[in-house]
Amino acid sequence: MPSPNAVFVFFLHQKSLSSPPSRFPFFTDIRTQWSHPQKCGSYLGHACVREPLKSTTQVLAGSHSGIKTQHNLHFQPRSSRKSPSLAFSDCELRSVASLIGRSKAQVGPTTKSPNRVHVRRIRTDVIDLEPMGSIRMAEAWFVKIACTIFVRSSSVDPFLGYFSKHLTPSLVYEVVNKLHIPNLGFKFVEFSRHELHMSHSYLTYNLLLRSLCGSNLHSAAKLVYDWMRCDGQIPDNWLLGFLVSSYAVVGRLDISKELLVDVRCNCNVGVNAVVYNDLFNVMIRQNKALDAVFLFRELIRLRYKPVTYTVNILMRGLCRAGEISEAFKLLEDIRSFGCLPDLITYNTLIHGLCRISEVDRARSLLKEICLNGEFDPDVVSYTTIIGGYCKLGMMGEGTLLFDEMIRSGTVPNTFTFNALIDGFGKLGDMASAQALYGKMLLNGCPPDVATFTSLINGYFRVGKVHQAMDMWHRMNDKNICASLYTYSVLVSGLCNNNRLHEARGILGLLNGKDIVPQPFIYNPVIDGYCKSGNVDEANKVVAEMETNRCKPDKLTYTILIIGHCMKGRMLEAISIFDKMLAVGCGPDEITVNNLRSCLLKVGMAREAARVKEFIVQNLSCNTSSLKKSYNKSTHADVPVAAIEVLLQTSG
Repeated sequence: MPSPNAVFVFFLHQKSLSSPPSRFPFFTDIRTQWSHPQKCGSYLGHACVREPLKSTTQVLAGSHSGIKTQHNLHFQPRSSRKSPSLAFSDCELRSVASLIGRSKAQVGPTTKSPNRVHVRRIRTDVIDLEPMGSIRMAEAWFVKIACTIFVRSSSVDPFLGYFSKHLTPSLVYEVVNKLHIPNLGFKFVEFSRHELHMSHSYLTYNLLLRSLCGSNLHSAAKLVYDWMRCDGQIPDNWLLGFLVSSYAVVGRLDISKELLVDVRCNCNVGVNAVVYNDLFNVMIRQNKALDAVFLFRELIRLRYKPVTYTVNILMRGLCRAGEISEAFKLLEDIRSFGCLPDLITYNTLIHGLCRISEVDRARSLLKEICLNGEFDPDVVSYTTIIGGYCKLGMMGEGTLLFDEMIRSGTVPNTFTFNALIDGFGKLGDMASAQALYGKMLLNGCPPDVATFTSLINGYFRVGKVHQAMDMWHRMNDKNICASLYTYSVLVSGLCNNNRLHEARGILGLLNGKDIVPQPFIYNPVIDGYCKSGNVDEANKVVAEMETNRCKPDKLTYTILIIGHCMKGRMLEAISIFDKMLAVGCGPDEITVNNLRSCLLKVGMAREAARVKEFIVQNLSCNTSSLKKSYNKSTHADVPVAAIEVLLQTSG
């Protein structure tokens, strides 16, 4: 930093001044003429201790908020303590003055050396300078002025000499930190490197790289990384992991790989497993499991030594993508990587096999685990396969495996019982489902929302509405919060059993719940009213649906259109169709064909032609898609009677 024989630049921040400022002890005389005494802007003063003078006049003509102000400042030299300061030339002073406070600085004549005044002390409570750690006041002023220059100035050429004298790597960090704008921080570091040939600290690079990546300025970040390496700085594992993952998120896997190879091969630095794990997790979330495995094998060829946890991440990604064969190849090669498979490895493969309905193969893998004796299967191993059998309706095999699990000493949990109860419920075997529920309570496994939802669904399937509602009340008595799926099962079950009034009451319970309603909950009730010919009530349900911020979907509009057509209310059906198009919800082919058929039957040929024109321009669906989407979206086998009737009549 410069010697005490330098300069302070200071601001006078006053909210209201009707008399000369009196908060500066170094002012012996101030004569001020105010055009608007109730206002004051920001004014710039210039002080120097190079040649102490007895008096100097400095005129600052402010142009802030329309204020015209003139200060005649007379400074009295002091001979007390010295203070660090920053020296600006006249040209620099005028440039700073035009940037800070938007003032035009004019320097009056002096008897010895123009443009030099003497100030020994500045009141920091008036300056309003933000705390900046442990750096000195002069450095804090430098940082503030540097930030102002880079925010407001299109050129830093007038200050090049000053920066070359006083800028240090530590001050570069402070400036970048205070700018808070990644682009400007990049600009400042670039200026200091190219114009001042300065190397920077690790802290500066770390700060700038994170801010640039956080603002999606990855091209600039790569350039900063190259500067960092040129300065001999090596990223630690935390920064490296951040950069690798950040580039992977934006699809720049080439740069992620380049960074890893650079640090491993050129720096002789061990890369932490967390870095690789974060990278592979990002790739898997982007559905790039095969690319992740390809990169993994490339890194192996570069003598990367993985850990089992990393291999398990890749296994999970492959299984979720349905790439079971690739997952088993990893299992075959895992020992050649220097790793040993663990129970999580096998459980991941078991889960992947059950996802593609290869449950018998998963069962064989379970037997292999038992025969190897390296470790015993756990409750997750058994429950995954039991759940796979139950989803396929193979309750005999599921029950046998459950008994085998008990004999092995593995204690079943709530998920195990839920899988069996749900399987029996879907088959309509409510006696077995209820027996398992009782056994579940005896074993100390608390039932949860999935348990009760499966029982409710099972009772509705066999037409036992009273028992289903009894389970619903038990669930509420235990203060178990219902899920969106629970409400869907209740509404669909009641509608299937011609209990529309009660189903409507369940919809009313959604108000005030922490559940975001979805169209598939309302659609069975709307369909039920249309089926019974009560389209007015169906319209009311749709209005309630929209009041609850639940937008009707394609199926909702289709049910309404066909319901109104069946009642002969063609104009309303056309209005619903137009609204459907207006909100951007493209109708299905079944909707358009049946609307057109009904219009032709009542002699509305012009409207039918308009609908046909839509078919020619927009349709790409087949006639069976609507019924499939309905059954899938409601999570229940609720027939859309109105649609089925019209399909038969239009066929």
